[in-house]
Amino acid sequence: MAVGKFRLWRYVAVALALLLGAFVLWRVILGWAPSRDAYPDQGIVVDAHHGALDWPMLAATGVDFAYIVATDGVKPRDARFAVNVAGAAEAGVRFGALHRYDLCRLASDQATSFITTVPRNDAALPAAVEFRFTDTCSGKPDRALVLSEVATFLSQIEAHLGKPAILKISPEFEEQYKLSTSIDRTVWLEKTWLLPDYAARPWVIWSANPQRHIDGVSEPVEWAVVRQ
Repeated sequence: MAVGKFRLWRYVAVALALLLGAFVLWRVILGWAPSRDAYPDQGIVVDAHHGALDWPMLAATGVDFAYIVATDGVKPRDARFAVNVAGAAEAGVRFGALHRYDLCRLASDQATSFITTVPRNDAALPAAVEFRFTDTCSGKPDRALVLSEVATFLSQIEAHLGKPAILKISPEFEEQYKLSTSIDRTVWLEKTWLLPDYAARPWVIWSANPQRHIDGVSEPVEWAVVRQ
């Protein structure tokens, strides 16, 4: 009987140790970011779904820059874009605007939405344009048409902002359309925990953890670093 109880408690202890180990590992994963020694300049991507942000806390916890979603296709501007820009600026966090490109919408319409949302600000970082496939747009137009439309979009927003944009490209989108091969812009790539290598040119920004938990925001954020 005593032997049976001992075995039971041993199993319980092992199970608890495994659960504790899994919890610790999960916390490490949620908080992971690349080394500051290798990548001193690190930041986040945020939009309205993150809610009210504590920008001074974000700055204090190591957010050097923020890309703030301004527009998504031709949808109404992000509800917290203006307040996030103001908060980042006041906290001393460098910021740039981000547009989520929609393959199902005309480039000129998307450019108009972006231009009427994002004022020219010479102190801001270059705008970023995110390219990925979404559930709301199932179509995949011909590559020549996509390249033409993207060129139209870039020419219009860059004329407005006065500086070249950054292309934030998902692996699937790059595989389909090879944007980095045909459009000469700085590229921003993504790969969780591992260095990305799927573009035709070296990346300048890398999204290394898409769900990092940090102080100053209640929801997990996309965490990115800059190549020096």
